[in-house]
Amino acid sequence: MNAHLKQIHPLSWTIIIGTIFGRTAISMSIPFLSIYLIRSMGATPAETGIVVAVSSLIGVFASFNGGYISDVIGRKKVLFIAIFGWVLVFVGFAFANKIWIFFIMNALNGLCRATFEPTSRALLADITPKESKLLVFNLRYAAINIGVVIGPLLGLQVGASDSNSVFLIAAVVYACYGICLVVQFWRYHELGQASTENEQRLSIGGALKATSGNRTFMLVLIGMIFCVLGYGHFDSTLAQYMEMSPRIEEGVKWFSYLISLNAVVVLAVQYPLVRLAARFAPALPIIAGNLFTGASLILFGMSDTLPFLMICVVIFTVGEVLVFTATDVLVDRIAEPELRGAYFGMFGFNNLGMVLAPLLGGFLLQGLGVASSQLIFALLGLTTFAGVPFLYLAHRSMLKLEQARAEREGQAVSS
Repeated sequence: MNAHLKQIHPLSWTIIIGTIFGRTAISMSIPFLSIYLIRSMGATPAETGIVVAVSSLIGVFASFNGGYISDVIGRKKVLFIAIFGWVLVFVGFAFANKIWIFFIMNALNGLCRATFEPTSRALLADITPKESKLLVFNLRYAAINIGVVIGPLLGLQVGASDSNSVFLIAAVVYACYGICLVVQFWRYHELGQASTENEQRLSIGGALKATSGNRTFMLVLIGMIFCVLGYGHFDSTLAQYMEMSPRIEEGVKWFSYLISLNAVVVLAVQYPLVRLAARFAPALPIIAGNLFTGASLILFGMSDTLPFLMICVVIFTVGEVLVFTATDVLVDRIAEPELRGAYFGMFGFNNLGMVLAPLLGGFLLQGLGVASSQLIFALLGLTTFAGVPFLYLAHRSMLKLEQARAEREGQAVSS
């Protein structure tokens, strides 16, 4: 463990630590946006939903472009554009006084996130030795969860639901993060540059064709859409069910407990689960995580007491950790090095699951009624399980791909 920690590049540590502060800043502001719009701006639920959803929708379709552009012009330039663009977006949030301005700012927020996230992950993959990549990606995942635990608590303390001035704090945090990246890239100026290996670089259409034409990658992507679809029900369908169910008297209060439990369990089980998952091919932990997530959804439909719900959350969180700690490693193994950014960007399409989850859950709750909770959550669990065949086929395909690579390397050495 210590040996792997010593192999982590200082720039990687900057991104990991910056992720803690960045996610804290986002989590103390963005989650309260919908409450602020309704309470202070007089927005209707429909208007609020459109403003909140636009970030995810922009993110889904912009992530590929962000990753591809980082392959062309270099990770450094894209990170600078995204992070300082984020600073301006948060300033815009702070001074917004019309609902349409919030809509534009949140669309730009999604664009910045969709550009920054795949590029930073591709950079981590670029500068980290193969044997330390699982550790680095999971340190980043832990950093995200630390920020998600701290951020909402700070948001409550500073009154984020009543004032949009909290976005100025986020702007300052991201400005400091950006300055730290500038300093680190100045120290290690050779990093983050555009690759010069391919003079005949693929166009964006060619990169899209290359990634979408990779059978192994597309199987992983489709399987992950179902995984993310299952994960997305926690914040959407489950929250609505607990608020609407006559069997649960204090649904909002209980759900706040479940959110906190989810974050605590992530931090508690991540390290042992990562060590266990490292013994297997990366697609197998994702399959196991999918099964845990789907099973927890089925159990949620049978739950009407807080202890039972808490057990379901523990099962759900184990699935979450198994899925999201292995995906970056798997994508990195599949991707061609010169198109790594494009692959991480294309992988952003798995967030279609986050867009579909509230639509599917809301449709079932409205159509079948909250009294049919067991049937509703059984259907949600089954749709989550639908990702398993794709992930298993990806696992088989990945084994063949790595065997072929090993044979080519062996032939090159012998010749």
